[in-house]
Amino acid sequence: MPADTITLGNVEITRVVEWSGPVRTARFVIPGSDEHTWRRNQEWLEPDFWTAADDAYHCRIQTWVLRSEGRTILVDTGVGNDRERPQVPQFAGLKTDFPDRLRAAGVAPEDVDVVVNTHIHYDHVGWNTELRDGEWVPAFPNATYLIPRADNAYFDPQGPGRGRAPRDDHERVRWEGSKLVFDDSIAPVHRSGQAVLWEGAHRIDCNLLLEAAPGHTPGSSVLTLRSGTDRAVFVGDMLHSPVQVLEPAWNSCFCDDLTLAARTRASYLSRAAELRELVIPAHWPGHGAAEIRQDGDTFAIAAWAGFPRG
Repeated sequence: MPADTITLGNVEITRVVEWSGPVRTARFVIPGSDEHTWRRNQEWLEPDFWTAADDAYHCRIQTWVLRSEGRTILVDTGVGNDRERPQVPQFAGLKTDFPDRLRAAGVAPEDVDVVVNTHIHYDHVGWNTELRDGEWVPAFPNATYLIPRADNAYFDPQGPGRGRAPRDDHERVRWEGSKLVFDDSIAPVHRSGQAVLWEGAHRIDCNLLLEAAPGHTPGSSVLTLRSGTDRAVFVGDMLHSPVQVLEPAWNSCFCDDLTLAARTRASYLSRAAELRELVIPAHWPGHGAAEIRQDGDTFAIAAWAGFPRG
């Protein structure tokens, strides 16, 4: 069993990291946050999630590999290689060994049965595809790709969400970047007939259920795991940092609907605390996931997951 693996009930979960490091400053990524909260929690936020000296936010781009009922399921697929990303130059033209890391975790491309994209952002759909002979093709030839219908409509360059012309240079770069993401990471799996659009809820098997959790994007979703007495929820970008557990009203700078994103976050944190679900965000370094407890009117970290800090 790979070192970065835990088992919940009958489901094996392995973390495969594509990229790790600092991105911008903490208060750029979580713009509503205040310096006092970061420094008050410096002892446990540093160095995994934040460094005080430069106010750097630390994250990982990673894929969660689930083995459930005899099938291999990937939750989110990172940035990918060879991409144009004008909105995030740091991730343009990557040349990582992510496929080799998947193989080291025991996953060959043809072994993947299901790919879950929790939402359509560049760092969650990139390895949906790879570039072969100048053409983007699905990276996992036997997989079904589960894509939230609401995000598909919103990010499709031909869809109703893209109809208005960009208002300024910042919005133009973001719009052009979204079009590139759709064209190189989503459209090819539609063309191959491997994409399945879902809305509301979608059951993968008796252990795994996809649920709509909008706010970060219109189609953002969570994957709930319930197996035996064990519970977990893969929350995608609902939580970019553990400080959002302490202050659920704080959104990331990437959230689309700020009011809805905060409401959704508080709701799922409340459920996780009540049901003792392990909360597994997309981008946390360190132990990667945590159990949550109620702490008065807010929440706190009760315990870290069993993944090595790495």
